[in-house]
Amino acid sequence: MALRAALTKAAGPTRLGAALGRRALSVDSASVVPAYILNAPPTDITTLPSGMRVASETVEGGQTATVGVWIDAGSRYETERNNGAAHFLEHMAFKGTDKRTQQQLEVEIENMGGHLNAYTSREQTVYFAKVFKQDVRKAVEILSDILLKSKLDEGAIERERDVILREMEEVNKHQEELILDHLHATAFQGTGLGRTILGTEENIRTLSRNDLSDYIKTHYTAPRTVIAGAGAIDHAELCEIAGDCFGDLPTAPAGGAGLITGTDVAMDPAVFTGSDIRIKYDSQKNAHVAIAFEGESWTSEYAFPLMLMQTILGGWDRGSGSGANVASKMCAEVAELELAQSVSTFNTCYKDTGLFGVYAVADDNKLDDLMWHITSNLVRLVHKTTDEEVERAKTQLKATMLMGLDGNSQVAEDIGRQLLTYGRRMSPAEVFARIDAISADDIKGTAGKIINDEDHALAAVGGIHELPDYNKIRRWSYWMRY
Repeated sequence: MALRAALTKAAGPTRLGAALGRRALSVDSASVVPAYILNAPPTDITTLPSGMRVASETVEGGQTATVGVWIDAGSRYETERNNGAAHFLEHMAFKGTDKRTQQQLEVEIENMGGHLNAYTSREQTVYFAKVFKQDVRKAVEILSDILLKSKLDEGAIERERDVILREMEEVNKHQEELILDHLHATAFQGTGLGRTILGTEENIRTLSRNDLSDYIKTHYTAPRTVIAGAGAIDHAELCEIAGDCFGDLPTAPAGGAGLITGTDVAMDPAVFTGSDIRIKYDSQKNAHVAIAFEGESWTSEYAFPLMLMQTILGGWDRGSGSGANVASKMCAEVAELELAQSVSTFNTCYKDTGLFGVYAVADDNKLDDLMWHITSNLVRLVHKTTDEEVERAKTQLKATMLMGLDGNSQVAEDIGRQLLTYGRRMSPAEVFARIDAISADDIKGTAGKIINDEDHALAAVGGIHELPDYNKIRRWSYWMRY
C-alpha cells in the first residue's frame, strides 16, 4: 500500500526509488559480497494446499532446532472493545488444552529439555519452541495443540486477569516501553496502531471467553500462518508434520467476518497525526522524551535508506565510555555538551507506515538545548550527509544484521517475520546488495521526504517543564536556506 502510494507521488521520490532499484540490480554481488554470505544456507519455502506456508533453513550437523508459528495478527487487528485479546490468548495458550493439562504441558516440555515461549506485537503473534532435532515433530504437535485446542477455561481466564494486570504494572515501570506506547497513541490516535498490546485495564477485566474464541476464529487462518524452522530441520519432514498437525486450521475466518478479500481481514488504516502527549511530574528530575516522524512500510523503497539513517544517527549512553569520540555527530554533540544521559535512534516499520525518531533520557533543565541538537542533526541528513558516514553506516548495518542471525532462534524469527511482511525471505546476499546500492544522495532524498518540514509526534514523561512546545520543535524541522 505504502509502496504504491509512494510511486504515485511527485517525480522526485519516484526517481529515487527507481534509481535505488536500478543500482541494486546493477550491483555485481560476486565482487562486493563476501563468499561466506553468498554460500549461506538457502531458505526452503513450501505453500501447503490450505495456503499455510512452511519455511526452514537447515544447519547440517546441528543437533537442536527452533520451530515456531508466526501469525499475521496482533493488537492492530483488534477493536476498542476487544483490545488486548491477542495478548490475553498468549497467556491462555499455556493454561491447558483438551489433550493436556497445564502441568502435563510443562512436564512434557521439560522432559524434552525444550523451551516454549510466545510474544505478541502490534501486527504479529508468535509461538515457538527450542528442542533437540528428534523432538521437532512433538514440538510442532504441541504448538498446534495450544493454538487450536486451548481450553480457555473460565476459571483460568479469571486467574489470568490478575497476572496480566501485574504485567501491566511492570511494563509501566519501564519508561522506554511506556513512552513508545504513548508515542503510538498520539501518532496513530483513533486507529489500531495507536492501541496498546496489553489492552486497557477495563478490557483486561472484562474480556470474555467468547471474545477470545472469536479472535481465534477470525484471525487464526492458514493463509495468515507461517511455520518457520531453523537448525536441525528436514524441510520435507517439516512440511509433512505441519500438514498433519495444522490440517484443521481453517482457510478463512468463520462466517467471513471482516473479510476484504477471500482470506484477508480488514485492519484500521494507519493515519499519522502530528501531535504530542506530555505527562508532567515536577517532582522528577529526569525526563523521557521520544520524537518521531512518519516512517515507511517494510516494502517501501525507502525502508533500507531509513535503516542506514538510523545507523548514522546511532545511539549513546553515558555509561558506554565512548564519550564525544563516538562516530555519530548527534551522539558526539550530546556527549560533549552533556545534554542527556542516553539517546538512541529507532526505526519501526509496519505494513503501511512506520515511525522514525529519537528517544532520549535527560535532566529536566537540558531539554531545550537537547531538542534543538536532536532536530538539527535530523535535518542535517537532508543537506549534509557525507559519503564517509554512509559507508561507515553500511558496514555497521551489515554487522548488526549478521549478528542478529547468530543462532537458530534468530534465524527462525527472521524467516517468519520476512514471510509475513515481504511474502518471501531475502537472502543475506540480497540484503547486502541493497545496502551497498544506497548513496549519500539517497539518504538526503529519504530524509527530505521523511523529516524536512514535516509534522512530528512527540511523547514526554517526567520533569518536562523546559521542553519546548510543539510549534517551536516543528519550526526546527527545516533549515532556512538563503
